[in-house]
Amino acid sequence: VQLVESGGGSVQAGGSLRLSCAASGYTSSSYCMGWFRQAPGKEREGVARIFGGIIRYYVDSVKGRFTISQDNAKNTLYLQMDNLGPEDTAMYYCAADRACGRFFSRGPSLDYWGQGTQVTVS
Repeated sequence: VQLVESGGGSVQAGGSLRLSCAASGYTSSSYCMGWFRQAPGKEREGVARIFGGIIRYYVDSVKGRFTISQDNAKNTLYLQMDNLGPEDTAMYYCAADRACGRFFSRGPSLDYWGQGTQVTVS
């Protein structure tokens, strides 16, 4: 089982990026999947999660700017990030678990994690 993130990079404030998380070794559509981020010197925080392709949840700080989605045919999770600001600078990780309950608070104990992709906003 593997999760591989991509799509990070450097962008100016107000810009957009789309992160991808390719899953292999299991069917991502049957898992709760989400994005976390960790900025230097800060704790990792949950950003968005999705289950079944339609049940979405966002933390307040990204509502209206970020959109989480899935392409089941490609077994891939996405995070569309618009109107980025310097406060969004962080390493972004995708994660997956068979249950959605307390997804963000269970972070370290979730079933699968990717290696991360860096997002820098200046």
